[in-house]
Amino acid sequence: MIPDKFVALVVEESAPGVFTRQIKSRSVDELPQGELLVRVHYSSLNYKDALSALGRPGVTRKYPHTPGIDAAGEVVACSDGAFAPGEKVIVTGYDLGMNHAGGYGQYIRVPSSWAVRLPEGLSLKESMIIGTAGLTAALSLHRLIQAGVRPECGEVLVTGATGGVGSIAVSLLAAAGYQVVAVTGKASESDFLHGLGARLVLSRDDLLRGADRPLLKERWAGVLDVVGGEMLAAAIKSTSYGGVVTCCGLAGSAELPLNVFPFILRAVTLVGIDSAQCPAHLRQQVWQRLAGELKPTRLLESALECPLSGLEEKFAAMLRGELRGRTVVNLIGA
Repeated sequence: MIPDKFVALVVEESAPGVFTRQIKSRSVDELPQGELLVRVHYSSLNYKDALSALGRPGVTRKYPHTPGIDAAGEVVACSDGAFAPGEKVIVTGYDLGMNHAGGYGQYIRVPSSWAVRLPEGLSLKESMIIGTAGLTAALSLHRLIQAGVRPECGEVLVTGATGGVGSIAVSLLAAAGYQVVAVTGKASESDFLHGLGARLVLSRDDLLRGADRPLLKERWAGVLDVVGGEMLAAAIKSTSYGGVVTCCGLAGSAELPLNVFPFILRAVTLVGIDSAQCPAHLRQQVWQRLAGELKPTRLLESALECPLSGLEEKFAAMLRGELRGRTVVNLIGA
């Protein structure tokens, strides 16, 4: 049964450049068009969600708006027959939560092509602990494997390791048998990262030492970078001959202060990772692996849960880099 009303977090621009957030009552009729109506059980907290909620430019064009780039729940109706009522689905990426009302509401309506079936081996809550961050990390690992970076090739570096993508990457790589070296600016989180499977934890200063030089000593067989900027540049400069670097974020900077020497003298490959427009067949394949041999059990056990009303204090903390691991948002009792 479709309810008359449901609750959602609504971000409004109360004055030019001034954004406020409230939990409000909405109706299904107010949702954007799409074939698939989903009752959301869980969402998650991501960097893009914080940007949208705080009105930072470049994410959401029009307000009022409901953020939440991840959602998992139960199908209520599907007009094109792609899903049956009662099926459990995951919706991540595309324009969800950016310019299309997202997972911080108890209901979403989206194109059916945006959804994948929840694979056996994952609960709805677990799928949102993984979320876009986990899909991105798994796609990065997928590309490293495709390029021939195996556990026996040597150390794999993960930057921004206490964040959403980084922490899942550490867990996935360790579970797959890689020698994981994690980089973080939070010395107090070493135990957390070792608990996820990191063999060694480095500080940002450790990675950046001597990074003004054209090339650094060869070390990494592969790199999974979520930071960008000088951290990515230093990682590339210290990647071993024929190594592969994946890049999926810009928490540090969108700029890349780098020369071409790592590419033309060491045959280093830089691979861009995007989960938002990931093709459906690959998306389903990677989710199946995340429910199976790549399931990040250690990370699932360390995740935090909060209600919709608990997000306000977390948005700014997310942008300040004060959060670690994953936060799942409970919409069931919102």
